This record gives sequence, C-alpha cells and structure tokens, in this order.
Amino acid sequence: MESLNRRELFGIAALGASVGSFTAIETNAGAEPLQIDPQFEAWLSKIKGSHRQVFDAPKANDGMPFAWSLVFMMMNEKIGVKNGDTQSVLVLRHDAIPLAMQSPLWAKYKLGERFEIKDHVTKEAATRNPFYKPKQGELPLPGMSVEDLLKAGVLIGVCDLAITFNTMRMAKDLGVDAGKLKQEFVDAIIPGIVRVPAGILAINRAQERKCTYCFAG
Repeated sequence: MESLNRRELFGIAALGASVGSFTAIETNAGAEPLQIDPQFEAWLSKIKGSHRQVFDAPKANDGMPFAWSLVFMMMNEKIGVKNGDTQSVLVLRHDAIPLAMQSPLWAKYKLGERFEIKDHVTKEAATRNPFYKPKQGELPLPGMSVEDLLKAGVLIGVCDLAITFNTMRMAKDLGVDAGKLKQEFVDAIIPGIVRVPAGILAINRAQERKCTYCFAG
C-alpha cells in the first residue's frame, strides 16, 4: 500500500473529529473533557505490573510486533520476574490494522495484497490472517498467535482512526458505501482486541501509565 502523503495525513486529523463511531470530545477553554470512551479507559486500566512495555506497530513487519510482545514477557519470566508483574501492550495502527481482523475479511478484500502482508506458508500475499488460528508449526515462535497472546494477557488495541481512513479510501476504489464497509471491518475485529480511538493516543496513554516504548513496525 502506498504511503500516506501530507494531504492524507491532514485528512486523517480531520476524520478524528468528524467521522467514525467514536464521538468527538467537546471542551471549553480550561474545562475538563465532557466525554470519555469507557471501553478505551477500561482497556488502559488493565495496564499493571512493575515491568510495562508498549509496542508501536504501524506496519505488520512480518509479525514481529507479535513476536516481540511475546518475547518481552517470556524473557522477564526467564530472569525470575513473578507472573503478573509484566505487561505487554500492543497497538496496531496505520498499515497494521489487518492483523486485528478475522480471516474472511482478508479473503473478501484481499487485505494481504492491499497492505503488503505475506503468508508465511505460501510466501504470497496473504488471503487470511496468518497470525490468527494458525496451524501448528506455521509461525516462527510458538505462542505468538493472536489468541495465544491475548490468553497470556497481552493487551492489543487497533486504531479506529486508521480503520476509518482506510475503509473510506477502499470504498472509493470499490464503489461501495464507506460506512457499511467500516462496519464490516469493525465486526471482523478478533474478539479480545479493543478498538481504540487512535493508535497514537493509545501509545501516549500507555506511556503515561509508565509503559516504556518500543517501535515494532
């Protein structure tokens, strides 16, 4: 997928205030926000433990965001950190959003081709989510599938703003309704992954909650 240009980036900023199921937060000068997204706040509240790291994934990067989220927890355990005292937070944004989606959506809209994500088995553009419900031995590391990471306590968020922008662009190419297409993407999010208002916002809030930062994409 081609990189976003300057005009598109400004368009994304405008979308954040006007498009999508997350209502814009209105504020008065010096006043507190009038509205908070409860799902996002609940997700952030799960960040606990002495050792916290947020992984920023703007691209799929051959699944490395999943691998590093797992390795961070594994290595802490190996050096004696108590169970539950380590937290990985993974934010899928920009071109990494397909990693949060179930496989039928990949096949229908050729997400592997659109987002330049290859299947580890076929070595071709993926027509499924290679990291969700893989067969045994398909992934470089056991335990790095989406469902295994969620089960291990990794917090995974996907950027709503990126979903909005990409579905608007796809809808234009396909000649379909953008709102309906976005809803298809939202409905296809893997259970356990939380839709956050914006990836950059989630990364900032995670760091405010004492997560160290790791660029994973």
